[in-house]
Amino acid sequence: MSSAETPDLLISPGRASRHYWSDLWRFRELLGFLAWRDIKVRYKQTTLGVLWALLQPAVTLAVFTFIFGRLAAMPSGTAPYPLLVLGGLLPWQLFSAAFSNSSSSLVSNTHLIAKIYFHRLIVPLASVAVALIDFLFVLLLLVGMCVWWRFVPDWRIVFLPVFVLWALLAALGAGLWLTTLTVKYRDFRFVVPFLLQVGLFLSPVGFSSANLPNWRLLYSLNPMVGVIDGFRWSLLRGDQPLHADALALSLGMTVLLLVTGLWQFRRTERTFADVI
Repeated sequence: MSSAETPDLLISPGRASRHYWSDLWRFRELLGFLAWRDIKVRYKQTTLGVLWALLQPAVTLAVFTFIFGRLAAMPSGTAPYPLLVLGGLLPWQLFSAAFSNSSSSLVSNTHLIAKIYFHRLIVPLASVAVALIDFLFVLLLLVGMCVWWRFVPDWRIVFLPVFVLWALLAALGAGLWLTTLTVKYRDFRFVVPFLLQVGLFLSPVGFSSANLPNWRLLYSLNPMVGVIDGFRWSLLRGDQPLHADALALSLGMTVLLLVTGLWQFRRTERTFADVI
């Protein structure tokens, strides 16, 4: 067959709706490569290395314990107040890192997106995986504090991975919205630090959500309320109770955020290479 008769090969994103998720699986090795690349870049040529992942939560832990535990004298149940705060900081640090990384992921990889086609969803997924690595290092801080306070979690600890996944899905859903908007409107990259700063004070990080019983349902519209309450329930022997209605509301908001984020991403991904 002559070259003139050779059929053209068309590479298009997703090929069709029914192939979208199978295409994502085909690029799974690229997901691991991008995640590993980001991890190496994050800690390359740093003096303290992974200690940077522990420094920020340690300082925040000290500040919140002093403000809410000493000055405001908020109750913590039977658990030491620093453990209560750390039980809120762990999921918040995971969420904020995953959200921040995923919201800027497309703009940070313009050199790849503009040159070749691959499944675009790989990029924000890889950035979320990097946040999970940081979380594992911060988890060591919790282990050390549990040893110091002689506080051992009970059987509820087996549910901790469920709430870890919940935090990552919430961050991914919000990150997909922001990363697609940032591609077209670069001003949105300045919105992320503001949202995280406001979200820190709208989430029960330094105190227990049990201190706001009259606002429980309204407060639970924040997806991170359910995640933080779940973390504390898992880590503090159930000392911080879970409320099914509030938990279901936070979970519903997470699902809504993820579904609409995926819809927005798929709706706009064909234009990424042209706009970016």
